[in-house]
Amino acid sequence: QVQLVESGGGLVQAGGSLRLSCAASQPTFTASTVGWFRQAPGKEREFVASINWTGGRRYYADSVKGRFTISRDNANNTVYLQMINLKPDDTGVYFCAAPLQGTVVVRSGAWGQGTQVTVSS
Repeated sequence: QVQLVESGGGLVQAGGSLRLSCAASQPTFTASTVGWFRQAPGKEREFVASINWTGGRRYYADSVKGRFTISRDNANNTVYLQMINLKPDDTGVYFCAAPLQGTVVVRSGAWGQGTQVTVSS
């Protein structure tokens, strides 16, 4: 099974930016729709964004539209999440996962270990 490793999280002030990376262990990753999810303390994990294998289809949660951009570099088996104008409500652990059907990870899909994003007010 493909292994996913996230990086790029950290502590940032409101209004700041971060770029998260999700690196995959296998080239088969490039044929998958990949998604980013997040989980805030005391809340359920929620969908953030997804991108299909060509990069031509991207979907975003309403709460991040216009501020987050998902992209991918298939040559390097990596998916990115560029986040700008961060808000305290964006705080949480961010996970990447694949493959997705719609905004849901398939039962046999893989998850990364997560990377912490903390936005201070």
